[in-house]
Amino acid sequence: MNTINLHVQDNIATITLNRPDVYNAFNDEQSYELQDALKQVEKDPQVRAVILTGAGKAFCSGQDLKAAMEAGDRKLSDSLHKRYNPIIRAIRNTPKPVICKLNGVAAGAGCSLALACDLIIASEAASLIEIFINIALVLDSGSSYFLPRTVGYHRAFELATKATKLSAAEAKELGLVNKVVKGEELDQVVQEEALFYANAPTKAIALLKKMLTKGMTEDLDTVLDYEAYCQEIAGNTADNKEGIKAFIEKRKPVFTGA
Repeated sequence: MNTINLHVQDNIATITLNRPDVYNAFNDEQSYELQDALKQVEKDPQVRAVILTGAGKAFCSGQDLKAAMEAGDRKLSDSLHKRYNPIIRAIRNTPKPVICKLNGVAAGAGCSLALACDLIIASEAASLIEIFINIALVLDSGSSYFLPRTVGYHRAFELATKATKLSAAEAKELGLVNKVVKGEELDQVVQEEALFYANAPTKAIALLKKMLTKGMTEDLDTVLDYEAYCQEIAGNTADNKEGIKAFIEKRKPVFTGA
């Protein structure tokens, strides 16, 4: 891969956007390579947690506008359907937890990319901005789904229409970021979070990911039925049996993801 780095160690896959000279802005190649990387880690049985980050000073600055101009006229809807939407769906549909290591600015589609992750650990120097309106465009790549569900309609409207840049601390206050740490501590903290999930009951985590996503859109009766369905699956895993045995034996469980 030319624009993506993929590294797997200790049951953790780290995917790094690698176009630092343009703040990891998306051109066609990077968007398709990220799709491929996400497919690879989902299929890899050794991977139980995923870290998504950017090389250099930025996480992702969204679409590479220069590359888009050079590509000539094309439908923006086609670009979303073929390039960006498959990435967001892959992150949300993978049964593996995806941790965003927010090392710098996440703008436009880069902001959407961060919000699609299951957990966001940010450097103090990081920021989030829904920058679309500055070039007279609207939210895309899932931001209109994730943003209002996290901060509510009125704040989402303001952030979308004014392209308000949020510091990492402000984003945490709004619930958009889980944790903010010093830049020099980011690697260690994210690694610790990833190791936690790499050693967690993988199938239960996957079910929880589906349940919480479904819980944002479905009615109570549907959610109650889905909880019962998922609990039956979780209760038949080897990890469930190990968890119960460890509890009785008063020791820490050793989950294998089975």
